[in-house]
Amino acid sequence: MTQAGSQRYMCKVCRRRYTPDPKPIGYEESVRRQAIRLYLDGNNQRRVARQVGVSQGSVSNWARDFADSLPEAVPQPEQTVEVAEIDELFTFVGHKKTLSTS
Repeated sequence: MTQAGSQRYMCKVCRRRYTPDPKPIGYEESVRRQAIRLYLDGNNQRRVARQVGVSQGSVSNWARDFADSLPEAVPQPEQTVEVAEIDELFTFVGHKKTLSTS
């Protein structure tokens, strides 16, 4: 029996083993896409594996394969930007401490 659950046979002449109707091994493409989508949304690999119901190694392999399928670099525009608008953004790190007067 194979991992997929199909029976294996052996040829009496050449003694090779074969499966007449092999079953696919692995997860469906929809499961892989869902795992990649969750990973790209910011979940870590362990959380994605728990949510989808696969091993963490599978998620890691799928993420690596997806990254390898992306183009090497983002194509740069041929024209340079002459005017750009920038808006302000304030970010506070830590807490503002109040001074106590005594």
